[in-house]
Amino acid sequence: MTERLADHPIDPLFLARWSPRAYDAQPMPEADLLRMLEAARWAPSAYNYQPWRFLYARRGDPDWAAFLSLLVPLNEDWARHAAALVFVLSDTLIHRDDPAQAVPSRSHSFDAGAAWAQLALQAASLGYHARGMAGVDFDRARAALRVPERFRIEIAVAIGRRGDVASLPAALQQQERPTPRRPLSELAFSGRFPD
Repeated sequence: MTERLADHPIDPLFLARWSPRAYDAQPMPEADLLRMLEAARWAPSAYNYQPWRFLYARRGDPDWAAFLSLLVPLNEDWARHAAALVFVLSDTLIHRDDPAQAVPSRSHSFDAGAAWAQLALQAASLGYHARGMAGVDFDRARAALRVPERFRIEIAVAIGRRGDVASLPAALQQQERPTPRRPLSELAFSGRFPD
């Protein structure tokens, strides 16, 4: 296991959160998933508009196979061992009181990303792991999940407890470890963007 070290002191939860692909194929109590979604609900958003929406299926639910089939084959292959799949959506329009006066939202994806991060951190605090995936058949997902046009499907998320790495294809087994991050000095700058 790769040791993750922060450049500055932070809560250990941030280093404990990572995105494995090997899950143990055990069901998850709905109460645990609802705790994760509750944490996501409390994310910040522009104008407190809360543009995120979550569509989910747990292992054993009638919708499980349909949700799984909306992933690209590589993701479907490992995500079938997860305990839950969540599709994260964002409302691309914003309005104050009158839906007929809706205008494009500049921050819908950013805000939904904040909600996804809170979901992932709550999962980690409960002993689960969550992996976001852009490997989705978005057109099929929109139709199958009956997503209105104004909503963007951002990602799908697999959630579960860690499983045996041997359940993964050989190529993915090599990648099954926490990943490092670039140094903060390469990401954060005082003042203007560097040359």
